[in-house]
Amino acid sequence: MNKIKFLPDNLANQIAAGEVVERPASVVKELLENALDAGAKRLQIDIELGGRRLMRVSDDGEGMQRDDAILAFERHATSKIKSLEDLSKIQTLGFRGEALASIASVAKVELVTKTADAEAATRVLIEGGRLIDVKDAARSQGTTITVRELFFNTPARRKFMRSEATENYHLTNIVTHYALANPKIALTLTNNGREILRVAPAADLRERAYQIFGAQMIESLLKVEGGREFVARVSGFVSAPRERRTTRDGQYFFINGRFVKDKIIAGGLLEGFRSVLPHGVYPVAFLFLDIPFEELDVNVHPAKTEVRFRRSEAVKETISEAIRGALRNAGILSDATPRPDLRFGISDLGFQNEDQLPKTENKLVEQSEIEFQISDDKFQTSSWNEALQTNQSNPPSELRETQTGENHIEPIAAARTEFATEVYSNDFELEVQTRLEEIPQIKTEDGEQTEITNHKSQITNPMVLPPVDSAARIPRAIEPETLSSSKIRPVSQLHDSFIIAVDDEGLLLIDQHVAHERILFDKFRRAETMRKIVSQNLLLPETIDLTPPQAAAFDLVETELENLGFALMKLSGRTIAVKAVPADLPASEVRNLLAEILDTVDKEKFGGAHENLRDDIAASLACKAAVKINMKLTAEKMQWLIDKLLTTSSPTTCPHGRPVILRLTMKDIERGFHRT
Repeated sequence: MNKIKFLPDNLANQIAAGEVVERPASVVKELLENALDAGAKRLQIDIELGGRRLMRVSDDGEGMQRDDAILAFERHATSKIKSLEDLSKIQTLGFRGEALASIASVAKVELVTKTADAEAATRVLIEGGRLIDVKDAARSQGTTITVRELFFNTPARRKFMRSEATENYHLTNIVTHYALANPKIALTLTNNGREILRVAPAADLRERAYQIFGAQMIESLLKVEGGREFVARVSGFVSAPRERRTTRDGQYFFINGRFVKDKIIAGGLLEGFRSVLPHGVYPVAFLFLDIPFEELDVNVHPAKTEVRFRRSEAVKETISEAIRGALRNAGILSDATPRPDLRFGISDLGFQNEDQLPKTENKLVEQSEIEFQISDDKFQTSSWNEALQTNQSNPPSELRETQTGENHIEPIAAARTEFATEVYSNDFELEVQTRLEEIPQIKTEDGEQTEITNHKSQITNPMVLPPVDSAARIPRAIEPETLSSSKIRPVSQLHDSFIIAVDDEGLLLIDQHVAHERILFDKFRRAETMRKIVSQNLLLPETIDLTPPQAAAFDLVETELENLGFALMKLSGRTIAVKAVPADLPASEVRNLLAEILDTVDKEKFGGAHENLRDDIAASLACKAAVKINMKLTAEKMQWLIDKLLTTSSPTTCPHGRPVILRLTMKDIERGFHRT
């Protein structure tokens, strides 16, 4: 008897549904894409119970004839590709022909559709992949697909669905994405009969962003326009550095109108903001890439949310260039490209230009001509001055002051070997020495060695100090029980960011920000339990426009926020007013704090325990209210922080799990100085 058998169509469809239908938002995504491919200009999306009970998408697209309406539910039935060559130039959002068959296999689906020239609409009813009924119906041109009881016939899949709040978040998020991607369409989203989002046709992306995110967001947006021919054209908006997030949830990426989640685009965006935003925060971004179809493979993921680039690094660099251009146009980045601050240049060696440089074997010796290349590619530098820059505190012996008071370039193989072995690791010393000995001495055309005087930088200290041993591996995070009972005494601050303190066992290094964060976290959680949180009224209420996903999140965390000292009021639409905040929170941090809370706790944690939700909110609040790095503290303030920290529930870790204190014991110090 054969072991290998064909799977029944219904079972194959359910397996495919496991890849395509991840959650209710996946269903809405597929239905929206079909509606947009059909030329819809007006969309109505209705959901109930987070998509468990109902998902309905109605459009005014071209509709389908009766035969096509029935065939649309067959596996791999599609009107969008016909041959293998079509896969290399896909211009539609959908193309696989799997979505409707997969959805219909795990739900109860009703399709009502009508073309412009049809006398009546067609109604098709399918349950669990089985065709139940086909008949005429009444409808104007377009298509309505209703999906009920998702996963009704697969209890295991239904059991793993998240809470209603979590699914609502993902549903509103996917609708927001496609509303942004298609500003010229009208779109309405309702949840349990309540309107969540309504946007009219907009002139452009900026107007659509205003409709969804409000005027406050628009004021901080910078226009992005750039790209390279045959690689990608980049357009859209990014936020100015003052509008920042602690997650990537405010970033929306589209390729040829298709919503995607892509690390290459995210990496290019972050690269463009390098040196502008600190580590751990992210800009808001609406980025649209137009890429030649042959440069892109969209057929790499069943849900079509991932793509593969033919030249990923070129795309990443193109994005970062466009971002930097937007920042330069806004005056955030300088127009001039910064040049490296080389210690020794042509003018430092006594020459006014490159034409005066000495020659060797009728060749001009330029700064960038001397190269070192190790065959295993572990070590490479393209210029002598680049090497000098990496070790400015230890100038090479050929530029050290001689007994005559003049700076000579000594005949150079041994001297440069000495410097190179100081700069590079000992593993390559022999290889470096061999290569350096091959470099000719610098001579003039008549063969005499050239004496070069440094007129610009006189080096007054001829002594070259040896490298200092690093103690990087000695300090360690400590456990609470290892803190000595004796009083910890602050000594000073390191870069206005870390408290240097001592106790009987040795030296302590305390991160002032996370120490205060731990103190405030315990205070907020204790005060919330005792209902004794002190609030401060704002002189003028702070109004905040929420995104649709944030509005859904706000309904769930409003009570928790009020318990922590916020006074909040809903205004029209998705706008809220903040009238009071916890006493420790600076008013300037209110907007960013609420955005962080609503963007981070509104995902999978909606269905979690309220205790975890309170901890997350208290941790975010403590982080925003805590003293910052690069903030000078008095001795009294440092002592207060230390004393309060030792009374907290976990003085050695912050609410996010990072260490607060590092210790360097006397034994470690003595061992480092070889005293033991």
